Amino acid sequence: MSQVSGPRQRHGIRGPLRTRALPRWWPLPVCALLGAAAGGVYGVVQTPEYSATSYVVVTPAEKADPSVALGFAQAYGRVATEVAVLGDAQVWAGVSAATLRASVQTATSPDAPMIAITASSSRATDAAGMANAVARALTVNGAHSQKDTGVRVVQFSRAAKPLAPSSPAASLTALVGGCAGGLLGGLALLARPRRRPESEAGPGAEFVAAVPGPAAAASVPQEVG
Repeated sequence: MSQVSGPRQRHGIRGPLRTRALPRWWPLPVCALLGAAAGGVYGVVQTPEYSATSYVVVTPAEKADPSVALGFAQAYGRVATEVAVLGDAQVWAGVSAATLRASVQTATSPDAPMIAITASSSRATDAAGMANAVARALTVNGAHSQKDTGVRVVQFSRAAKPLAPSSPAASLTALVGGCAGGLLGGLALLARPRRRPESEAGPGAEFVAAVPGPAAAASVPQEVG
């Protein structure tokens, strides 16, 4: 039985299958996609939060220095979330003082004697009610001490019921998650050890240390005697 030799035999024998390695930058898109998916899911399942803001202004009383109102506005802004003020506000808002303290924030301006009272809640009606209740309690406390301070605390604008939640939308959380995932993927890519390219040494290459050959024996001249 004849055996096939030569080029046909060599073409008929297939070598072992080699899997194609992933590119070195694969963690970057994978982490970005995972972060975008996680951010999108968080934006969908999170509870929407509504915010409402009420404004209170401090005005000087008769024969009072106008610059005093600015200083008292800063002071009233700091005590707006204290127990003395929230004690009256919790009755009008229908929530506890602890809830008011955790949900209400105040902000003052260094240029104008105005106080912004912002309340946040999962319900739009509660957010507006808490902001207006704290503003009302602040004006009542300011009226009690008007003779001593020389300024009046007046509600400048009532908080309206918010129409849209102030919490970020799902598209925004997905974008933030994708950016964070891409950043983590880039850091992981930088932290990975660099592989030696296959052009320098193939997968089946063997490294044999070069051994120097024996030195040639030096010829010694013979004396002719």
